[in-house]
Amino acid sequence: MSSADERFSLDLVPPTVLRRRALAVGIAVVVVAAAVGGLVGLVAGRLGGLIAAAVIGLPLLYVAFTESRRTSWLSEGVVHVRGARSRSVDLRRLEQIELLIADVRGKRVVMFVISGGPKGQRVNLPVANYTINAGLELDIVVLRKLADALATGETAHGLVFAELLVAQLRAVAKDVPMGGRPLYRLASLAVSGRLAQRMHPDAITQFVATLD
Repeated sequence: MSSADERFSLDLVPPTVLRRRALAVGIAVVVVAAAVGGLVGLVAGRLGGLIAAAVIGLPLLYVAFTESRRTSWLSEGVVHVRGARSRSVDLRRLEQIELLIADVRGKRVVMFVISGGPKGQRVNLPVANYTINAGLELDIVVLRKLADALATGETAHGLVFAELLVAQLRAVAKDVPMGGRPLYRLASLAVSGRLAQRMHPDAITQFVATLD
C-alpha cells in the first residue's frame, strides 16, 4: 500500500472487541425473545408467540449486527465510517463540525460531529472516552493526521478543532496527566445526567483560545 493510500484506524474500541460484545448481546437477545415468545405463546398460541419473539428480537439483533460491523478510518484527509451503511466526509471540505459529549453509563465520550460533501453526509467520530480515573484516546499519529486535514480545510471552525487537537498532542507529549488534557477538560464541562449535549462553537473557540 502506498503512502497516499495509507489508512489510519479511527476506532477507539478495536473491531474484535465490538464483535465479541455484539455476540454477547445477540445471545442475550435470543434468550429474552424466546422467553417472551414462550409466555405470549401460552396465551395467544404458537403463532402469537413467534410473532412476539420476532418483534422483540429482530430489531435488537439488527442493532447488534450493525454494531459488530462498525469501523472507521482516515485516508487522504477523508473520514470513512462503515456500519449499517457507509458514509464519508472530506475534512478538507467539510461544511460543519461540532463537538458532542455523550454521558453513557458513567463514561464521557467526546466526539466530533462532521458533515459535508455533495450528499451532505454526516458522521460521528469519537476521539476520546473518559471515566473518572481513566480514559481512552485516539492514537497520537491519528490525532496529528486529523489536525493536519482540518487545518487545511475551508471552514474557520475546522481550524479551531485542528488547534484543539494540536493542544491535545502537546499535552500528551509533555506527559500531562489525563485530567489536564484539553479533551478531558472539555468532557468534564458537560452537565451530568444528560445523555448527549453539544457544545456551542463559540464556547469551543473561547476554550481553545485559553490553551497554550
